[in-house]
Amino acid sequence: MKSRPSVSPNRPGFLTSLRVVAALVLLALSPFSPAQQDDLNWVTTWSAAPSSLPPGLLPPEAITDAFDNQTLRLIVHSSAGGDVVRVRLSNTHGNKRLQIGAATIALQAEGSAIVPETLTRLTFGGEESVTIARGGLVFSDPVAFTVPQLSNLAVSLYIPAPSGTVTTHLAAAQTSYVSAPGDFTGSIPFNTAQEIPVWNYLTAIDVGRTDAITTIVTLGDSITDGVGSTANLNNRWPNYLARRLLLDPQVPDFAVANAGISGNRVLQELSPRFGENLQVRFERDVLALSNVSHIVLLEGINDIGMPALLAPGEDVTPEEIIAGYRQIITRAHARGIKIIGATLTPFEGAAYYTPEGEVKRQAVNAWIRTSGEFDGIIDFEIPARDPSHITRLVPSYTADNLHPNDEGYKAMAEAVDLDLFR
Repeated sequence: MKSRPSVSPNRPGFLTSLRVVAALVLLALSPFSPAQQDDLNWVTTWSAAPSSLPPGLLPPEAITDAFDNQTLRLIVHSSAGGDVVRVRLSNTHGNKRLQIGAATIALQAEGSAIVPETLTRLTFGGEESVTIARGGLVFSDPVAFTVPQLSNLAVSLYIPAPSGTVTTHLAAAQTSYVSAPGDFTGSIPFNTAQEIPVWNYLTAIDVGRTDAITTIVTLGDSITDGVGSTANLNNRWPNYLARRLLLDPQVPDFAVANAGISGNRVLQELSPRFGENLQVRFERDVLALSNVSHIVLLEGINDIGMPALLAPGEDVTPEEIIAGYRQIITRAHARGIKIIGATLTPFEGAAYYTPEGEVKRQAVNAWIRTSGEFDGIIDFEIPARDPSHITRLVPSYTADNLHPNDEGYKAMAEAVDLDLFR
């Protein structure tokens, strides 16, 4: 029998587990104690890896205050559901302490508006405000809040004072909102001053469960990040995979967290848009998430292509990319996590394509398929490539010969053998 969240989405806060009911009664008086938290299995239902860079890697003119006396309303999409929630806020790339004056979570209604009866105040150590150290991360207190699976959530953050350099995920494929001056965390209609296509400060949302569900982390570059998909429809290939896992009664439920960063590379970094390289960010963006059991790794095409267009002198060999994979595999296995390798999709016709790069891609894919060093393989190249021109993507799947569109991402997700996660 397929496991399901214990709550109907139309009945917020109702729990069938007596143990969690008792914990939630106590929540009315105080935040969860460590013992009460131990009763819950935390999984990461949503994540976004910071694509910004530390101030030490930024030019001086880029180190500025991003927000001051403003509220952010950040829209995200859950995978697995649950009846208890906590959020993670990051000042990883800030140049000074970050003040959060207030924070709430709710279900999105439409645009910046929320469903009124779901509005829930978040606290931090029992307080409604928190200051995050430079480079730091905070968890909110666990709170009773029904997160329906595959639903849109709105997390609102009030920034009361000059924020410093922002920690951000740039290629969100989702519209979020910045307010006019003031605290609008508790507002149903939002006082929108600006729409933004990014996520700031919010890096993960965890749900508390009473079953044995775990988290799959999809790790990669812009193809995992969903570049090329239709904004606000949640049609990245990890979204399609989450829907398959959660709606198929024949396979177990999983949370699916996305750790893709557009432009990211296994070995190097180029600009503030593309994040720190995979070796640097792996601990923070993957291993630190909650109850991770599987990783799907799809990254390396930027290591091959970018030197031809944007990063001359940073050429890497297939053997160097493979050595980077081996380090990630070793670090995953050291935590008891299974890691599944995904083949690199075709890129002929892309802006940074070269015949020499295609030779490298084929060499990397041959190793992924035959080395036996991953715990499983997803051969994304096969469903993505044009049968009549196998070094290109299917023409109807792409606008730029590099990134799939909704149709292409759906085809990739449908090619995943779900038995890999049993």
